[in-house]
Amino acid sequence: MKLSSRLLLLLCLLASPAYAAAAATARDALKHFADSVHSLSAEFKQAQLDDKGQVTKTQSGRMWIARPGKFRWDYRQPYQQLIVSDGHKIWIYDPDLKQVTVRPVERALAGSPAALLSQRAALADAFALQDEGRDGDAQKLKLIPKSKDSDFAYIELWLADGVPQRMAFHDQLGDTTDISFSQITVNPAVDARRFDFTPPPGVDVVEGQVQDRD
Repeated sequence: MKLSSRLLLLLCLLASPAYAAAAATARDALKHFADSVHSLSAEFKQAQLDDKGQVTKTQSGRMWIARPGKFRWDYRQPYQQLIVSDGHKIWIYDPDLKQVTVRPVERALAGSPAALLSQRAALADAFALQDEGRDGDAQKLKLIPKSKDSDFAYIELWLADGVPQRMAFHDQLGDTTDISFSQITVNPAVDARRFDFTPPPGVDVVEGQVQDRD
């Protein structure tokens, strides 16, 4: 699983609970989210689909984000995996493999969903935005990367009541990573120690990309 694409599906999503998103466009809701969210925690479910729309993998866990650039993704099912960033480095810890992969944030996040969600400036700088109108109770937005080197063809975002409820990342090969959120808490007080990571004794520490797991 490449760090620059599917594994770093990190999301710093939200708008203020008092924001009446139904009365605004999806663009307005997204701007409000980008300007107003400082921290976020949520449960997530992640599904990987192939180019025929068939689900090939599911994962779930909990995530915490503190802007700018700090996040913790705790994958709990079907296996444990931890992704932590202190804003400078990213650690990916696989307990089963007894391995930690570490990379600088700038290199890992370039053109990725993490850049979109953890850095406010990335929205306007890196993506062209298309308002897709209403989809049930949610407002739908399409984000098209401006960079030709992006791993993604486009990203879909659903906002309900000012809160991102779902995201779908469509890569250049036709595969899709679909993430939905629940139990969302906006701007919680997050212990800064959540974004610190010290490799456990006895694990291998390497630099580079994390490969997909079967």
